[in-house]
Amino acid sequence: MTWIKPSFLWMMYRCGWGTKEGQETVLAVEITREGFEWALAHACLSAYERGLHPDRAAWSRSLRRAPARVQWDPERDLHLRPLPYRSLQLGLAAEASSRYADEWLVSISDVTGLARAVHAHVRAGESAAARELLPVERPYAVPGGLAHLGA
Repeated sequence: MTWIKPSFLWMMYRCGWGTKEGQETVLAVEITREGFEWALAHACLSAYERGLHPDRAAWSRSLRRAPARVQWDPERDLHLRPLPYRSLQLGLAAEASSRYADEWLVSISDVTGLARAVHAHVRAGESAAARELLPVERPYAVPGGLAHLGA
């Protein structure tokens, strides 16, 4: 499974600012909005939510068949501490993974230097300077039919 993690700070939490073994390079991957929305439209929540599915067995069947899954994890602050709201993680398998690589991919950028620069400011206690370097992230306006995937 390939995961799309739209939050820069959540990704820094996951890769330890690009210092974890095997995760020393941090890439920013840009995909089409159409592709992202296709994945959301064909996704199943990674955890059972009472009332959304008739029962756990139905959810489990949906999860096995879905080419994508939505997981919500706590967003992170500059010190990588959890915040009281969640950030989307979108897992791609099967058809979604193929579409991601073959159709949706727009660009790949190495942002390892950015990760290290932000981390250096955080370590030095320069939060304002670190924040200035963060990529702009805006709330994503989810099309109405995809609201069933909310956190």
